[in-house]
Amino acid sequence: MIDGPVRTEMTDLQLNCPQDDLDYIFAESVDSWEALRGKRLFITGGTSFVGCWMLESLAWANHRLDLGASAVVLTRNVSAFTYRFPQLTSLECLSFIEGDARSFAFPAGEFSHVIHAATEAPTKANEGQPLLKFDTMVHGTQRALEFARQCGAQKFLLTSSGVVYAKPRAGMTHLPEDYDGAPDPTNADLVNGEGKRASEMLCALYHRQFGLDTTIARLFSFVGPYVQLGFHYAVGNFIRDGLSGGPIRITGDGTPRRSFLYGGDLAAWLWVILFRGEPCRPYNVGSEDVTTIAELAGLVAQSVHPAVEVRIAGRAMPTAVREGYVPSTQRARMELGLRQATSLPRAIQRTIDWYAVRGLEA
Repeated sequence: MIDGPVRTEMTDLQLNCPQDDLDYIFAESVDSWEALRGKRLFITGGTSFVGCWMLESLAWANHRLDLGASAVVLTRNVSAFTYRFPQLTSLECLSFIEGDARSFAFPAGEFSHVIHAATEAPTKANEGQPLLKFDTMVHGTQRALEFARQCGAQKFLLTSSGVVYAKPRAGMTHLPEDYDGAPDPTNADLVNGEGKRASEMLCALYHRQFGLDTTIARLFSFVGPYVQLGFHYAVGNFIRDGLSGGPIRITGDGTPRRSFLYGGDLAAWLWVILFRGEPCRPYNVGSEDVTTIAELAGLVAQSVHPAVEVRIAGRAMPTAVREGYVPSTQRARMELGLRQATSLPRAIQRTIDWYAVRGLEA
């Protein structure tokens, strides 16, 4: 239960995410935030898409409840992040340290919660280095777990991924957590999946051997403020092209099936999993609402003003097997009471509006 008054007035706290999104995230865990009163968190990957939403929602809850909580955030380049988002690095409740997830120096003192959200590839230039990806995922996770053990953390959250699953079997529309299909360990193209599987195993080992309360969130696809533009994320590329005047280009045939959860929902789910998730019981985090890549491009094209053209390079074959990457979220819904609050059209519009104001380099 909440011990003190909740602030409801407008504030001078300068954050980038829409306030109604932050209010929603706060409300979804309103009875759990007290666990952070006077506590310190350690967060890796805090300057990524996931990390920025977690930092902003933490700062907002801290303000609303006067928690006196703080976080130390590991990042590769503090100066670069400060240049892009000075509002976050100026917050009194956040401090930033530079380092590699695999070898960072352990900050001194006790920490109650550790969130390991570091990404597997430091830069776009490293996309062609699968060994670096694997090493960053596995050794970065072990480093974060070892730090959590030594600093006496009560809770540890790993942001894993839906890539731990093999391709869906015929007729399977959504991937559940108990799906026993796994990536081929001899296929080097599937390094992300094997790296995340090894990271989850490390969580299980630290839970068994040291009693560390390790929670696991398997992330799928997302959209919202902070989503990366111009990389390998289809929705980000489409938004970039749409805001640039189009056309929106699809290099394939547009038939792969995906789903996209809004950043506000993502953050709300991750806090709940951290606070109330069962140790070593993975929870899928994503949307169950299926859309094809072509439909996604069409939504983006109609959401910018003026609307732009969509060009699809490939031709869909009626007999082709449709690729799918969509989670079942029954476990999160039934066990933790989680829900998707923002529809895909609204999520896309909010993202477009955010970048339209801040520019494509935000």
